[in-house]
Amino acid sequence: MTADAAAALIPDGARICMALGVAQPPALLEALAARAARGEIEGASLYYLLSTATAGQSVLRRELNGRLRPMSLFHSSVERALDVEAAKLGASSVDILPVAFSRAPKMLCDEIGVDTLVTQVAPMDANGEFSLGTNIDYAHAAARRCQRVIVEVNRHMPRTRGVSTIPLSAVTAIVEHDRPLVEIPSTVRRPEDDAIAAIIAGLIDDGACLQMGIGAVPEAVCAALRNHRHLGIHTELMTPGLAALMKSGVVDNSRKTLHPGKTVFTFAMGDAPFYDFIGDHPDIEGHPVSYVNDPAVIARNANMVSVNATLEIDLQGACNSEVMNGRQYSAAGGQLDFVRGASAAPGGKSIIACHSTAAGGTVSRIVRTLSGPVTTPRNDIHVVVTEFGAADLRGKSIRERAEALTAIAHPRFRDQLSG
Repeated sequence: MTADAAAALIPDGARICMALGVAQPPALLEALAARAARGEIEGASLYYLLSTATAGQSVLRRELNGRLRPMSLFHSSVERALDVEAAKLGASSVDILPVAFSRAPKMLCDEIGVDTLVTQVAPMDANGEFSLGTNIDYAHAAARRCQRVIVEVNRHMPRTRGVSTIPLSAVTAIVEHDRPLVEIPSTVRRPEDDAIAAIIAGLIDDGACLQMGIGAVPEAVCAALRNHRHLGIHTELMTPGLAALMKSGVVDNSRKTLHPGKTVFTFAMGDAPFYDFIGDHPDIEGHPVSYVNDPAVIARNANMVSVNATLEIDLQGACNSEVMNGRQYSAAGGQLDFVRGASAAPGGKSIIACHSTAAGGTVSRIVRTLSGPVTTPRNDIHVVVTEFGAADLRGKSIRERAEALTAIAHPRFRDQLSG
């Protein structure tokens, strides 16, 4: 059916599960936004992680919030911009629902009770299955629990292998709409990114299994690993940097103890060549986030190494990775999932990367007291890396931690941190 007809199936008060990132369906969201603008739907809520311009320019427009209420589980630049606008208007900021990424399916399906899934999928195969493509994450569970499953079929969406499909029997409505997928531009790396990456690469042994986040530092780490051998991948996010390691032969997954020979991910973001690369790749598998991000599953990968970023870290080792200047910047995501999973793995390491300063060098990211919530508790912290070195906090007292973290802070802030 048409996007307008499919959007008309969504009733007032619906609890809509909107796909994450690349899988946000443009035609459906534009049609739903048009209904809201005409006053044809009221009291609906949108639950989702990591919106893109696709949602930002349609259902998340501020003037529609009275009819389509955004309920974010992880902010992006879209929500950050909405919050800045709200502050100027004296309005409320976008609601944030704190949750670990591994628990998102349970929260959405069991605790909130989402009733409608809208997502973008690859064309149906001969077995009557739609591939979730770049985004298995929480969509896999929602497709099996929601009363209404509305899919937007796009030939540009790569078909991915693994536990990554929706059966035709679960689908309420099909919209066919071909549009190039959202692409994430390459990050501009700074010297500090490469310095941090070089230190992290030195902590990773041949044969390790990797989890990488998104941004300049993880991309720099991938580039710094070009001389490593026999690496594996078990990651929530699949990126062009990790794909490049597969293409070069650095990643062959030959020493993985879980899913040997396979790169495992739960969602992917990149550019068009990257989407072509992961499409139907025999060595790449997508799985639900409840599996990929389960710390017990992560820990089954020997020599697991997780690399995640934080916004600030206090002298005891606690990390705030989600609030900046008093405003929600992102959310917890899967950071603690992988910190705990990697730490529990045989030979595993959890690495938190952090620039030493922010705001053009005027503010230290290593602080006495956090200005936001604790994303990774001090009890779980392992290795912290800035451009000035690495601090392994395991087995260290509070005093020893403060000394180790002060030593990798920017030199201009060390005296005030140690005073």
